[in-house]
Amino acid sequence: MILKNRFGSLYLAGALLVLVSTAVRTILLLKVLPNIDASLLLIAKVYATGFFFDCVTFFYFAIPFALYTTLVPDRIFNNKYHAVLVYAVFLLITGSLVFDGAAEYLFFDEFGTRFNFIAVDYLVYTREVLGNIKESYPVVPIISGVCLLAALIFAGFRKYIALTFQSSSTIRQRLAPGLFFLMVPALSFAFVSLSFTTVSRNTFANELAGNGIYGLFAAFRNNELDYNTFYVTRDEGTVLANFRDELREKNNHFASHDIHDITRNITNQGPEKKLNLVVIIEESLNADFLGAFGHTGGLTPNLDRLAKESLFFTRMYATGTRTVRGLEAITLSMPPLPGISIVKRPNNQNFFSWGSVMKEKGYDTKYVYAGYGYFDNMNAFFSGNGFDVVDRSNFDRQEITFANIWGVCDEDLFRKTIREADASYAAKKPFFSMVMTTSNHRPYTYPGGKVDISPGTGRNGAIKYADYAVGQFIQLARSKPWFDNTLFVIVADHSASSAGKTDLPVKRYEIPFMVYAPAQLKPRRIEKIMSQIDIAPTVLGLMNFTYATKFMGSDVLKMGQSQERAFISTYQKLGFIKGDTLVVLGPQKSLKSFTIDLKSGAAIESAPREELVADALGYFQGANYIYMNRLNRISTVAN
Repeated sequence: MILKNRFGSLYLAGALLVLVSTAVRTILLLKVLPNIDASLLLIAKVYATGFFFDCVTFFYFAIPFALYTTLVPDRIFNNKYHAVLVYAVFLLITGSLVFDGAAEYLFFDEFGTRFNFIAVDYLVYTREVLGNIKESYPVVPIISGVCLLAALIFAGFRKYIALTFQSSSTIRQRLAPGLFFLMVPALSFAFVSLSFTTVSRNTFANELAGNGIYGLFAAFRNNELDYNTFYVTRDEGTVLANFRDELREKNNHFASHDIHDITRNITNQGPEKKLNLVVIIEESLNADFLGAFGHTGGLTPNLDRLAKESLFFTRMYATGTRTVRGLEAITLSMPPLPGISIVKRPNNQNFFSWGSVMKEKGYDTKYVYAGYGYFDNMNAFFSGNGFDVVDRSNFDRQEITFANIWGVCDEDLFRKTIREADASYAAKKPFFSMVMTTSNHRPYTYPGGKVDISPGTGRNGAIKYADYAVGQFIQLARSKPWFDNTLFVIVADHSASSAGKTDLPVKRYEIPFMVYAPAQLKPRRIEKIMSQIDIAPTVLGLMNFTYATKFMGSDVLKMGQSQERAFISTYQKLGFIKGDTLVVLGPQKSLKSFTIDLKSGAAIESAPREELVADALGYFQGANYIYMNRLNRISTVAN
């Protein structure tokens, strides 16, 4: 019998991993079944590919155990105490696999994907993540259920494990199976990639075809992807020339004829307006949460009112799916690059940034954050790019009325923002504050009695509270002597969920963007397609600033219709929207094009149009060249 040898316990472990993984896959399939055009062929592909990745995952996992099983002599392996050790290890493995299954379900419920780079981040910031889990889920019942299920599964396997003991073999007899256990992961490392999970055009089906543990380690391996190695490229000179063409505007001219240099001199008509500037970045705020975009639930009465009284940009797209991706785009005005955000990369200081522009203009420039700024490397990024950081550690005890694991509540954050503004005004200095909220984030807790939805009951309550806090902030700011000379920018970092049937569901990336300044701007709606990378150039244009720039975004109010475009991304897929077309670049030199309906989000794959591919590469390959050669750092900006 195959189990009656010392490798039998490894075979059982493999069967256990496949069993648990298949059960998780089935549960997730039932969860997303309405979003999959399920056919028997597609389901067969999902399970066949999933089985393949489960096996690959097992062979990686089995490496140390295979080495041990091959090399340990019979006198140790057949010892009665060794049997106790094998039982203990098998029980631990069983518990770990069941726990992983529960974690995968909760992760999928939150993000619509198997484990990916977000899960990698969560392993790094254990304090926030463990606190979030504790505040969001019934931890004790979940852990108790995991332990009970693991014990039952182990009990079912125990008699089969016993068959693997008391076998005799020589090292020569063990070498063949031992080498097989080592050869399979070596071949997998060389030839298998996560792209093999693409079994259809439906993203949910592709996610189910993978293995969560494999996806987690693949994210570790691919957290920063070399663009030129993995993505479609064209001739460097042609790409950079196209990039410069895309960056031309009515009020700028290039500082040189060098195609590698994107420095432009922005010259606006009339005197500069040394207005104060407060940029409120709302956590996870989809456009479709707002009544201004058609929501009928009444969650955002304050934002809806402000939209009517503001320059209201109705076709803004988030560049990514994480806070750091939004912060990168807004601060640096550059398209997303594959892999992790620049906010989290080493050597991310001294960029030409919104902060550096305002600092140069004599502003008090601050990044005000509700949480601790070490999270996601925010402190290092902002302090290295023209900002003073004010985070939770700068709040006095009496300034905090409510906090959860992610930070102080939005009301406390905005009151702190007002105090910082008052201090700058008293010092007779204009101020620029970039304010990052956290209340609209699981566990969705906030001070009670503020809105008519109980705290901790779901996202709707958190949205309504976030809206309430913005209304309170504007009301308090209106009483300040600096109010009439201040622009208030309100935008989201990203949407609440980017999961969908396609790789990059365009509709899920829509976010609100408005500029409120009743004494300075007449309200109107702007219908132009735009990106978060356009916010800084557009707002600086409203202030009539003249400056030399390395920004890769544009002043939307000076854009021609043919220049309108936006960028969306995951950590591997890069999307370029222009007109009714979405160009998607992916690893392994993948290039796809879709005809899209921006109203419904419907997408139909179409043949790539070379002129739009050239535009997309101008931005993505061009931005990568600029970044890799440090050409958008402060030291290279012409005065």
